[in-house]
Amino acid sequence: MEYRPLGRTGLEVSSIGLGCVTFGREIDKETSFAVLDHALERGINLLDTAEAYAAGESERVVGEWMADRGTRDSVVLATKVSGTLTRDRVISSAEESLQRLGVDVIDLFQLHVYDDATPVDETLGALDTLVEQGKVKHVGCSNWGAWQLAHALLRFASEGGARMESVQPPYNLVQREIEADLLPLCRDQQVGVLSYSPLGAGFLTGKYRLGQDIPSGTRFDVMPGHQPIYFHDSGWAALGRLDEAAAQTGRSLVDLALSWAIAQAGVTSVLIGCRKISHVDQAFEAEAAGLPEDVVAHLSADSEPAGD
Repeated sequence: MEYRPLGRTGLEVSSIGLGCVTFGREIDKETSFAVLDHALERGINLLDTAEAYAAGESERVVGEWMADRGTRDSVVLATKVSGTLTRDRVISSAEESLQRLGVDVIDLFQLHVYDDATPVDETLGALDTLVEQGKVKHVGCSNWGAWQLAHALLRFASEGGARMESVQPPYNLVQREIEADLLPLCRDQQVGVLSYSPLGAGFLTGKYRLGQDIPSGTRFDVMPGHQPIYFHDSGWAALGRLDEAAAQTGRSLVDLALSWAIAQAGVTSVLIGCRKISHVDQAFEAEAAGLPEDVVAHLSADSEPAGD
């Protein structure tokens, strides 16, 4: 486990972070508490939640856990605002998140998605206000492209205010678009990268196969919007290379895919979603095992990352 600087905040976050999307949605409060306890024991200090996760229930679970365990000062607490990002909406969302989390300040408040309908300067101005009011320490974004992040950084350079300290993109063996320009931008500007979906929403576990029916009840069945992201020639080719590497090394597809994601240069922390304690452990095992250079080269071959 490593601890890495988060942008220019002065904070350091664990190389594996806990994505709290499953809390209150896929697992109950008791199981969520067990996962949180184990993650903290293993050294994870980054907790990433959002108002959109289980309609705020994830934030409530995290807040109740921090209050019950007395762990607020042991974690870097991140959450997100989604939807329409007007000034009033951003500020009210942060205040509602503070109430659900039961805290006075949020360490990292992120814009969950880019909002084309609201002038970005209005949104960024609202973030400035939250920092000035002491309700938020630092700000970041999620699912933004390089040009969108660059605009925010230029605004900060010319006008001041709250600086975008992190970006949260999907990054795995299939979704590698950020390699083209977002990762280089973040390296150059010292912006933290909190990547998510290292297993491709389950695609890289091997449960989905070309020409076979989608298993009933799985994520790609319940959320068919995932299918076009992964069910294409490049996706199946990446899965094939993963199969080959598993046969060569004797390691599982999950272990290899996690190792690849955790080892990528320029990533500050890889967020993992957990439904049970063993999911925390498998990420640590993957980080400890690492990947030989030839396996990394094989897994990464024939992929042409598209621009953002």
